[in-house]
Amino acid sequence: MLKGFRRVAFRLLYNECAFIYDIVSPAVSLGRWRSWQRSVVPFLPPPDAGLVLELAQGTGDLQVDLVKAGYRGIALDRSRNMGRLAQRKLARAGLSTLLLRGEAGRLPIQSDSIAAIVCTFPTSFILQPQTLIEIQRVLKRDGPAVILLSGVLTSGGLRVRFIRGLYRITGQAYSDNVGEELLTPFQAPGLSGEARALPLDGSLVQIVLLRKTVAGALGEQDHSLDLAREA
Repeated sequence: MLKGFRRVAFRLLYNECAFIYDIVSPAVSLGRWRSWQRSVVPFLPPPDAGLVLELAQGTGDLQVDLVKAGYRGIALDRSRNMGRLAQRKLARAGLSTLLLRGEAGRLPIQSDSIAAIVCTFPTSFILQPQTLIEIQRVLKRDGPAVILLSGVLTSGGLRVRFIRGLYRITGQAYSDNVGEELLTPFQAPGLSGEARALPLDGSLVQIVLLRKTVAGALGEQDHSLDLAREA
């Protein structure tokens, strides 16, 4: 029953009720959500390294950060509603980027064309073997995939204990796994990885860094757009 509740709740939050995402996320993080998101930026290569792909961009906050920082990017999300919200947020900021609707396991992007991938607070899609195959395929050699798995509040009293209880109910609680244990679900041919747990303003963020070590698409089909004009 609990798993069924989670599935319904996540479907609503990322689709029909996507408009409340920007209300829920600051509330459950006591205002730290945006600083958690921005914690991935120092792990990215310089803006002139090439295109950055964000998987599951949600309402587009990180896209605004990246474009303002000089990155040229692509964002992909399976939710039509999230794409619309991201487009509006970018437009309000006077910014633009390429927003795609699709699945992380079937990226419409050329092989070896992406300098870095970033993904914050992903759902279980990030652990699917086909997603990891596609990450490896589209990254350039030595290109990183920076995945912010979770953030946890470490100070704040009763409110923090209540929020962490909610995380456990939704299945998004911070994992105590570190190192190789945390990286086990991310093992895939042509990718190496490391895990980081970083203190940040009364909280900890958990980041997995994957790096492409083998060139080529590993025999997978290339469902690509023509991105030559972007490179």
